[in-house]
Amino acid sequence: MTSAFKLACVQTTSGPDIDANIRHVSDIVRSAGDAGANFIGLPEVVNIMEMDRKTLANKITNESADQMLIQMRGLAEELGVWILIGSIVVQHETSIDQRGRPKFANRSILVDDKGAVRARYDKIHMFDVSLGSGESYQESRAYEPGRHSTLCETPWGLFGLTVCYDVRFPYLFRDLAKSGAQLLSVPSAFTRQTGHAHWHILLQARAIENGCFIIAPAQCGDHGSGRTTFGHSLIVSPWGEILADAGEEPGFIVADIDMNLVKTARSKVPSINNDRVYTRL
Repeated sequence: MTSAFKLACVQTTSGPDIDANIRHVSDIVRSAGDAGANFIGLPEVVNIMEMDRKTLANKITNESADQMLIQMRGLAEELGVWILIGSIVVQHETSIDQRGRPKFANRSILVDDKGAVRARYDKIHMFDVSLGSGESYQESRAYEPGRHSTLCETPWGLFGLTVCYDVRFPYLFRDLAKSGAQLLSVPSAFTRQTGHAHWHILLQARAIENGCFIIAPAQCGDHGSGRTTFGHSLIVSPWGEILADAGEEPGFIVADIDMNLVKTARSKVPSINNDRVYTRL
């Protein structure tokens, strides 16, 4: 196991054209690889951002045929890097909604430097919210939530997968950390409203309370159909320090990661070992 590596987060503005998204993301991944990254993270829904459910259903495929996944597996092998495909929208294998329509999966996939799929994770917590001023989302209507957390061994340590809205549920992160995770991913398409209010705070909190590195590649900009996202892809240290922030434009960020900082943070504040079981009087 290696203690040091270079981590990159890709920030992009995915739209409804899958081929265009693939071309744009591939160019950024290549640039990150040229910058020396050993591990490259992509945002949530990186293959397509399409608000109309019927149109989306006609454009996506099952996992094995997804062209973003196929391209990223090839790039991972070509560049000799690990790639976290933050999430792709794919047809769920079994689930249908109340009207008999197939549901989707919001699926995060980790690919190793040989192009092999090493882990999958379906987003557990559905973004069902009403933010006011007409901005509301009901992800559970179209997507089937995941049922299992996911850990994967990497050359640098155990890696825990989450997606976007999961960041508001600290027990998921605690469970991953107590199970050995040293790096945690939060690929996202955060709204601008919630991003301005909560993005940095939530990610730093998850890093601090678990003594983990947080990797949060994000969508940014105007995606059409009224959907805008916050950007600010982050890499956060186990002590809560922001090592890199991508701002609001497409591109990528890079940080040098020293995994020894996980042990240092947890030895200073061993909170994951100090959890107590309690009851309410």
